[in-house]
Amino acid sequence: MSFVLDSSVALAWVLPDESSAEADLLMGRLTEIRAVVPSLWPLEVGNALLMASRRARIDSTKIKNLLAVLYALPIDFDASPDRESSMRTMSLAEQQDLTTYDASYLELAIRRKLPLATFDSRLKAASAAVGVSLLT
Repeated sequence: MSFVLDSSVALAWVLPDESSAEADLLMGRLTEIRAVVPSLWPLEVGNALLMASRRARIDSTKIKNLLAVLYALPIDFDASPDRESSMRTMSLAEQQDLTTYDASYLELAIRRKLPLATFDSRLKAASAAVGVSLLT
């Protein structure tokens, strides 16, 4: 079995000011099961690390190392979205008042019938609304 990994959880694994016991528990789950992410995940994570650097939350020289840590984890990348999944993502974003980026995690969880790991409160609420279980 796998789970869908939202960028908020992955970032908590590498950003010192976002670490938590819950993040550590989810990291431990990767020893048992693999994570899957939408194709936008590397760009979203990379952008978040760049913004963290610009806001002096991390040293810019650490970005590549942090990305390497994340890319070394047992994470599978979903294929680029096809027309149908893109349309479902847009519908979910509209119905659940999410960004299309966040809705892509939800669409992936629905399509693959997987639980979702996220720290994003809006995404948690949307998951509950559409019957996607959360991995804790």
